[in-house]
Amino acid sequence: MKSVAVILSGCGYLDGSEVHESVLTILALSVNNAKVCFFAPNVFQTVVINHIDNKLKKEYRNQIEESARISRGNILPISEANADNLDALIIPGGFGVVKNLCNFEEKGISCKINKNLLNLIQEMYKQKKPLGFICIAPVMLPKILKTKIKLTIGDNNEIISKIEKMGALHVKCNADDIIVDEKNLIVTTPAYMVSQSIFDINKGINKLVKKILDMS
Repeated sequence: MKSVAVILSGCGYLDGSEVHESVLTILALSVNNAKVCFFAPNVFQTVVINHIDNKLKKEYRNQIEESARISRGNILPISEANADNLDALIIPGGFGVVKNLCNFEEKGISCKINKNLLNLIQEMYKQKKPLGFICIAPVMLPKILKTKIKLTIGDNNEIISKIEKMGALHVKCNADDIIVDEKNLIVTTPAYMVSQSIFDINKGINKLVKKILDMS
């Protein structure tokens, strides 16, 4: 049974992990007989947002505690993740990626990545273990790996421009499909960046998971 790290950043697409994308990833891994290992930063979210009216809330929430709502409590801090014990890694989308796992939303191409996540991904890349990034998550890749990577975040021209300035090769892609960088063992799918159809998003995530497991 292959062990796959799923990195979460909270619970809810506006300030944490996108719940649909996270659950579909978990389901696809389970269907393909993989062991899911959940990790999240053990720090506060940068913001908390009411998902009904999209307004900021004056409260503090811890990323790992919120992520545990998705993982049903089975989760560890990213600082405890060991690349030697993992076969692959997948990061679902949600604005928690660009607010919590990194500060891309605020800093753009000058963004910084969570140190523990940065170290984990760089080590897994060094060990030639496949990496999957969903929705907005691929924006971190050029900053983390500092090499030219083929990827997709869909069709948002503003974000595409920033990714290309960071050194990535962007390819537009539908929600039901994936972009594979065979050389770097990286698979991406745009999910909710291009579609509101959970049916199509499920197709893309299933393809991503199967490809990641095939490459591992």
